[in-house]
Amino acid sequence: MDSSVAMGLGAVGESGSIMVSEPLVTVRTFFPETWIWDLVETGSSGTKDVSLTVPDTITTWETETFCLSSEGFGLAPRQKLTVFQPFFLELTIPYSIIRGENFELKATVFNYLNKCIMVKVTAAPSSDYTLTPLSGDQYTSCLCASERKTLSWTINPTALGVVNVTVTAEAVSSDASCDNEVVSVPDRGRVDVVTRPLIVKAEGLEVAKTHNWLLCPKGEALTEETNLQLPQNVIDGSGRAVVSVLGDILGRALQNLDGLLQMPYGCGEQNMALLAPNIYILEYLQSSQQLTPAIKKKASNFLNSGYQRQLNYKDSEGAYSTFGSGPGNTWLTAFVLRSLSKAQSFVYIDPKKLEESKTWLIQKQNDTGCFVRSGKLFNNRMKGGVSDEVTLSAYITAAFLEMKMSSDDHVMKQSLSCLKEFINDFSNTYTTALLAYVFTLAGDMKTRDHLLQHLDSVAIKQGSFIHWSQTATETSASLSVEISSYVLLAKLSASHTNEERGYASGIVRWLTTQQNHYGGFSSTQDTVVALQALSLYSSVVFSPVGSSTVTVHSPSGQLVFDVNPGNKLLYQEKMLQDMTGKYSLEVKGTACASVQISQHYNIPPPPDATTMSVEVLPEYDSSHKTPKVTLRLILQYNGKEASTNMVILDIALLSGFIPDPQSMKNLEGAHLVDRVEHKNGHVVVYLKELMKAVPVNLSLVLQQQIPVQNLKPAVIALYDYYQPTDRAEREYTVANQA
Repeated sequence: MDSSVAMGLGAVGESGSIMVSEPLVTVRTFFPETWIWDLVETGSSGTKDVSLTVPDTITTWETETFCLSSEGFGLAPRQKLTVFQPFFLELTIPYSIIRGENFELKATVFNYLNKCIMVKVTAAPSSDYTLTPLSGDQYTSCLCASERKTLSWTINPTALGVVNVTVTAEAVSSDASCDNEVVSVPDRGRVDVVTRPLIVKAEGLEVAKTHNWLLCPKGEALTEETNLQLPQNVIDGSGRAVVSVLGDILGRALQNLDGLLQMPYGCGEQNMALLAPNIYILEYLQSSQQLTPAIKKKASNFLNSGYQRQLNYKDSEGAYSTFGSGPGNTWLTAFVLRSLSKAQSFVYIDPKKLEESKTWLIQKQNDTGCFVRSGKLFNNRMKGGVSDEVTLSAYITAAFLEMKMSSDDHVMKQSLSCLKEFINDFSNTYTTALLAYVFTLAGDMKTRDHLLQHLDSVAIKQGSFIHWSQTATETSASLSVEISSYVLLAKLSASHTNEERGYASGIVRWLTTQQNHYGGFSSTQDTVVALQALSLYSSVVFSPVGSSTVTVHSPSGQLVFDVNPGNKLLYQEKMLQDMTGKYSLEVKGTACASVQISQHYNIPPPPDATTMSVEVLPEYDSSHKTPKVTLRLILQYNGKEASTNMVILDIALLSGFIPDPQSMKNLEGAHLVDRVEHKNGHVVVYLKELMKAVPVNLSLVLQQQIPVQNLKPAVIALYDYYQPTDRAEREYTVANQA
């Protein structure tokens, strides 16, 4: 009987058993919280030997193991695996600090040998930080059986980025006696070296600014110029700039499949923004015969894990909701259905679950043929002259048509009949573009041409760039990307002329200017739809031949990149010496080149924006054994809409602080709060919405885990998830009590 065993391990704490053998010198750098997560095929024998290297944590790992076979499912009893050294070192270090802060680096040495040893503890010097000893002459001293000793230094980082801090503990020979006992030197494990990373951040708010070009020379040289500038209030030393070149407009997204957006992914629709781009990129690479086994494996792993996560947001009827509770959301269910239907080409998707979602959506169709809304819009700026019902119905109809449901199907006939009633209402550009795509998929060329003709009359054409906005007064970057992407899909999803292909290239040129550093766009839906459209365009224009040379002229010299058939998907990046000044690009050859110059720097948080505001009152309390800070927050929206979309409150923690667990639980139950996460030195709060001019009060308690001197302010950001330009930032700190 063939069977498969899946196993995961989680660290649960220190223990006291001694390993049989240790190397003479142990260098420990790998400290994960979970380990393994492997699926192992055991075959008919039912057993399999697997060799693994234990991580460097001194701890006890606890197994979670289950078995799947044709005869059913088996869950093994939990087992413990202890990882230990009789003599080892432990460092106390915060996750991150801000430049200018310093803290007490503590190194604790443990001796579980049954004899006394003479221990020498050394902190490695570095050009990235300065060290000041705080333990006098104790750095070489006795340590007897079952004793521990803590030694410390003041560490003051001087470099930004990830700084590695290394401390060595060594059992050395000595003529001195310890506790009337001659010291011994262990045969094995006499040296323990621990290296821990410390993230050193610049003060203020991180900003990323990108400049993008898609240049297709076709034999002649093409040139572009740009002038890089920094704001006057840029924080010294925080700036860096890079130039990157790819031979494929999807190469940047392929490079960052695990994170096209530097935004949280804690709800059902955001999770899909991680999953869906993989599908479109895989489809393109497959159609262009560029799909390698390595890329397929990487993308398929993301698809599999994303699919499993997505099922957390599904109810028993097949509907999906934002946080997995409450009524199903028609928008989200259609989005999941259209994505997972395509994902079937690459990974296993349970067809029963797809059928359940499809049935649930069909049940939402009313007598007119349109669909009834359940749940909220992704982005309330989709609203316009026609009702939300029409936009929603077009979105669901597009999903069904992408699933190859026939336009002659009764459900499709009804929905297309409903949508046709609104093809002359041009008050909502988003809906018009979506309808153009729907009728293209349905094969109704007459209606498609009617809609595209109107869209062409309202297009924003600037040189060789073409795009659209929702209205003349509403210039949402996210919606502009979506609208332009739907027009591109409509143009290329049917047979098209060279003239239409040239028109499409104008849209693509504009879309690529909107890409962020990671290959995504400003939010989730625009990223998904744009990458779907760019994948289709890339499939249409792909050519396996052609080479180009990209030359970047900067104030201090030039950089040269080669693009050829063998490296079209290779991400080529070089640091720029000059953060400001005039740059020019020259592309010679016959292959397209996607070029991006990306600037990263920090600035002080700007004054309150007009649409969002966040106030914070920190209250420091040192009366507890662990000092605490209570953050009292007031959030408010003052924009033109009656309410926002989903809002993110991102609280960067003060250096050396962690959130109080009970306070986190209280925050999860607060008014309008859907979810709270703690990750990488931030607490992220998801709020359903903010109503106009209605303040929302929240509080969060932080515990001081490691005292930090010269404590710098941390930044709290509040923004609309689907309209990230609606945002506010505010710094906060406490009087230095370290």
